[in-house]
Amino acid sequence: RPAAADPRTLAAAEARLWELLPADVAGVDLSPVAPLGLCSAVAPVSQNRIVTTFRATEVVSDPTNALAVEAAARRRERPADGEVHLAACHRVLRAQDFGPGAAAHFRLFALVSSARDRGSGRTEERLLIRHLAYWQRVLHALVPGATPRLRLTVLDTPVVAERIEDGVRPALAASSVPIVAEPERRRGRGYYVEAALRITAGDGAGEVELGDGGFTDWTARLTSDRKERCLVSCLATERLSALAAPDGAEDHSTDAAGGI
Repeated sequence: RPAAADPRTLAAAEARLWELLPADVAGVDLSPVAPLGLCSAVAPVSQNRIVTTFRATEVVSDPTNALAVEAAARRRERPADGEVHLAACHRVLRAQDFGPGAAAHFRLFALVSSARDRGSGRTEERLLIRHLAYWQRVLHALVPGATPRLRLTVLDTPVVAERIEDGVRPALAASSVPIVAEPERRRGRGYYVEAALRITAGDGAGEVELGDGGFTDWTARLTSDRKERCLVSCLATERLSALAAPDGAEDHSTDAAGGI
């Protein structure tokens, strides 16, 4: 069935996401299909949740997987101390029943960053600040009145936990969008490593999950380099646009995180 979102409202929200993106992030327009097995080879997901074709391809079910493959290819072409930052906005299709009122196809705005480990969690700190600061800008600009939050979970990595407390939180503390610890999170363990994040709006029973992300070992495995670090995050643009002001108004005041 067609998506429920108004294409004009959705296009306006996605255009704003691109405008807020740092200039050093390369935009990527992904193909609607990928080589068969790409998602399940890159990430620990079941092939049964992916729509396959008769021509050894599959419909892209997660843009972060495809972007990680592209990031690994670009990292091979650059100096070891270089970095790759990619973004894509893509409609995905999954072979899952999400229940009443939920569609199996939806649009995701995704970020993938890959860089070499410099020791002591410094790379993880830098990548987290980059991604979280961007999502703070997005939420501050588009849904400031929806009680947006970034929820952060450390996955049994003491060094990263220290970097979050000593570096990430101070760098982003001035933003109107708070970063909230979520130590009770269990979903995503085994999929993400080191740290995971959630993007939410609302409180209690009215909470809406807008996005998800975390560190992965994808580019490390794709480049056969254990020193490679990869942070992915994405947001459902249809959910975001549904929360935006009906008249399309947004907050154009400067968020404290905007200069990061």
